[in-house]
Amino acid sequence: MKRKRRLDRYAVKRYVARYINGGEALVNDSGIPEGAGGAALSADPPGKLPGHVAIIMDGNGRWAEARNLPRSEGHRAGTAAARAAVEECLGIGIAELTLYTFSRENWSRPVREVRFLFKLLTDFINKELPVLEKRGVRLLLIGETAELPLYARRALDRACLRTRNNERMVLTLALNYSGREDIARACRMYMQSGAPVSALDPDMLARSLYTAGRPDPDLVIRTGGEKRLSNFLLFQAAYSELYFCDILWPDFSPADLHDALRDYAGRTRRYGGTGGQSGCGDPQPPAPPG
Repeated sequence: MKRKRRLDRYAVKRYVARYINGGEALVNDSGIPEGAGGAALSADPPGKLPGHVAIIMDGNGRWAEARNLPRSEGHRAGTAAARAAVEECLGIGIAELTLYTFSRENWSRPVREVRFLFKLLTDFINKELPVLEKRGVRLLLIGETAELPLYARRALDRACLRTRNNERMVLTLALNYSGREDIARACRMYMQSGAPVSALDPDMLARSLYTAGRPDPDLVIRTGGEKRLSNFLLFQAAYSELYFCDILWPDFSPADLHDALRDYAGRTRRYGGTGGQSGCGDPQPPAPPG
């Protein structure tokens, strides 16, 4: 019997470093990460998987500061961790992955840091677009993207257009996103439609959200030690399972992702009912009581 080698966190860091240094794509033709100890975590997914995972990627700045590095290096390492997470989700069959990439509140950061973030994002999209196309990943955006720098919008729009027919996985980037503004915008759109206020219900409101037509997240992961949603998918995460960990985002590996998935697989999703009515992986909760 062929012996499977274990993928440890140090191996993950080695292949993430390989990406930072301009290495080749880290997945093989089956969509499985390679080059990390010769084996992939995605070959053995843990239990029942969520259909949609959303991640609040927190801790880039603190990761850099702890190493006496510029914050920009933390963001660069965080980009590599995001790439590894996308590849692992793709390899184990997660249908949808949403990454909280840039919030509306992030504009309050120093101008130089914001410029670096959008330059890093643009370089990442341009470099990864051929990989997304090859692997069958569709790119979607949520948030007020019209306010992003023009060069970033062009790169993102091109990537969305070229991947629009891909069906293997949907990767959604939340950019210039605010959960509160998402809800307020949906309410404005409903009012502008001329429909009566008395007819407004959660289902109708959901049709005007940025995420209209997409499933709500089954699991929301937040790294970095904080235990809050920070204005992320407030409406959509009403019935999501929440997973918080102390690991700073650049150190979040596929092994850590599997820890979150194992935790999710052990939970029972009741949606206000009893434990026997529904379990993890149910795609949509029932409508809340009127």
